[in-house]
Amino acid sequence: MSKGKMYVVSGPSGVGKGTVVKGLLEKYSEIFLSVSATTREKREGEEEGINYYYKGKQEFTDMIEKGEFLEWAKFCENYYGTPKKPVEKMLDAGKDVLLEIEIQGAMEVKKNFPESIFIFIAPPTVNDLLERLKGRGTEPEDVIALRVETAKKELGFAKEYDYIIVNDIVEKTVEDFISIITAERLKTERCIDELEVLK
Repeated sequence: MSKGKMYVVSGPSGVGKGTVVKGLLEKYSEIFLSVSATTREKREGEEEGINYYYKGKQEFTDMIEKGEFLEWAKFCENYYGTPKKPVEKMLDAGKDVLLEIEIQGAMEVKKNFPESIFIFIAPPTVNDLLERLKGRGTEPEDVIALRVETAKKELGFAKEYDYIIVNDIVEKTVEDFISIITAERLKTERCIDELEVLK
């Protein structure tokens, strides 16, 4: 049995990564979503162990020191990280794993696990991003301004990814994402051992 593949998806805050991932999981159940840990406050409607594992800053930094994260990053004054054990367990079982993480964390994964597949979700324009962040109604103006400035810098990292999907229409973005997974699954390196004709 071949090992699973790790898909790393990221993009600027407010680009709709969460919505795209939700749509992907509804249509494509053969991928395991890794749940990140964070020190940010829980938003309305979010659940422990579903959206994130919510940690205090001390608990999070203890986990960093013990090497319990695949990657971690500090973003807008909060820590985010991917717990290592559940991801390794799924990959070893031949399951594909999806990481929805910040760009800083994605670059860390790229350094340590370059065989992963990196997908960048981009907004149609920076103005679209600003409107989406305002439309959420979850953050004050100064935080939104900080996120937009950060997003402009983050767009410069798109060239570090294997694929770029512009998230204009969510359904189309999800279809594009599934096309990438399908293509990766059909790569010779994954299929050659199971090809009976060549045996």
